[in-house]
Amino acid sequence: MTHTVAEAASDDLEYAVKEVQHGIPPRVIGEPVMEMKHITLRFGGVTAIKDISFDIREGEIRAIIGPNGAGKSSMLNVINGFYHPQEGEIWFRGKKRGPMKPHEIARQGIARTFQNIALFKGMTTLDNIMTGRMTLMKTGMLSQLWWWGRAQAEEIEHREKVERIIDFLEIQHIRKTPVGRLPYGLQKRVELGRALAAEPKLLLLDEPMAGMNVEEKEDMCRFILDVNDEFGTTIALIEHDMGVVMDIADRVVVLDYGKKIGDGTPDEIRNNQEVIDAYLGVSHD
Repeated sequence: MTHTVAEAASDDLEYAVKEVQHGIPPRVIGEPVMEMKHITLRFGGVTAIKDISFDIREGEIRAIIGPNGAGKSSMLNVINGFYHPQEGEIWFRGKKRGPMKPHEIARQGIARTFQNIALFKGMTTLDNIMTGRMTLMKTGMLSQLWWWGRAQAEEIEHREKVERIIDFLEIQHIRKTPVGRLPYGLQKRVELGRALAAEPKLLLLDEPMAGMNVEEKEDMCRFILDVNDEFGTTIALIEHDMGVVMDIADRVVVLDYGKKIGDGTPDEIRNNQEVIDAYLGVSHD
């Protein structure tokens, strides 16, 4: 049977992801890091999220999927404090969380990348990733401005950690390049680097592979798996490429029109008839 170009590309990506996973020991999934309990979010008369509950467990890769407008990005915005739900509770690391601003949540150990790249286009790769360290810096603005004493020592320490991230992401050759000059795939990698610079306990990825070609997706899959394996970082991601989701996620929650219609392992989601009817269309064997 003849395969289309798209099907062949999908097969190539699935093979590449499995090659990356080869030799990586099975992930050890711990207790819930984040618990969303009966979350409801409204914008005026529009309900974007309706009574949704799920958890994200330590050490796992947790996927959030669903059609456009399902409420996926809104849910990430609730998790990292951009939106405040009208109903429900959020628990992080065993403690109930009240209304907090995004920078306060970042200090708790939650970092985020965005569906649309949000980098400083005129700044270099190195400087963009350095901005991810801001929540970890302890010296005052005046000391940083004059770069003396403790501020100088602190910046050197932060730069060393950023350089390790640059090496990890294999972007040494663009460390001094303004990100506005970089191709799309490398900009997405820089944005991942900036999020990693914050040393997150929970990393939120909003469509990290959107708009990428097969080779760029292979690279991003490899880095996501390596971040989870080598850094032990818990990851929650939104992704439309079902081949990727089914291959790298430990568990998947499915949203549709602001409601949860499925939650389970990739195999359970593949065979969930409500999910098939609403989103997948066909079972992914």
